[in-house]
Amino acid sequence: MPQGQPAVVPDDGLTTRARRDRPLLIVHTGDGKGKSTAAFGLALRGWAQGWPVGVFQFVKSAKWRIGEERALRTLAATGEGGAVTWHKMGEGWSWVQRRIDPGAEPAEAAREGWAQIRRDLAAQTYQLYVLDELTYPLKWGWIDVDEVVEVLRTRPGRQHVVVTGRAAPPALLDAADLVTEMTKVKHPMDAGQKGQRGIEW
Repeated sequence: MPQGQPAVVPDDGLTTRARRDRPLLIVHTGDGKGKSTAAFGLALRGWAQGWPVGVFQFVKSAKWRIGEERALRTLAATGEGGAVTWHKMGEGWSWVQRRIDPGAEPAEAAREGWAQIRRDLAAQTYQLYVLDELTYPLKWGWIDVDEVVEVLRTRPGRQHVVVTGRAAPPALLDAADLVTEMTKVKHPMDAGQKGQRGIEW
């Protein structure tokens, strides 16, 4: 197994193993493509390790057929890796350009989704949580950023969490152990090409 050497070894009283096994809060943000794709790749790794994986999608409609969902559900059904549970709280409203009323159904669905995540974290239901596009309900004020950061920072046990989405709030970035910013250099949409099967979903 490849092992990188850290640039700094903190004087925190932990053994190398204890430090290596610390649960991580990971954020994939930025305007570039690939944030969710990278998170689902991590979910595949977790599945292969036998971890129970919980995916919570905040803006993908329950009607949309997501390729990664099909793949992970199929793998989970083999019984060879970890269990995978998939939750969709959205109606596809991330792509609506108008601001949605905080009392509207999508906002309430986002709050209910966050409440379920809180319960699952407290119960240590999963070893890996993919909170796909959680940054949008945070940005729109549907879910309180400070509450999310506190819950994620104080989660019990060894639960890894990856959050995806554009414009991740600074408080979440500060709390994260790993932050990756996807930067768009060029995209087919810039030339008028819409998303396509097998690439976007």
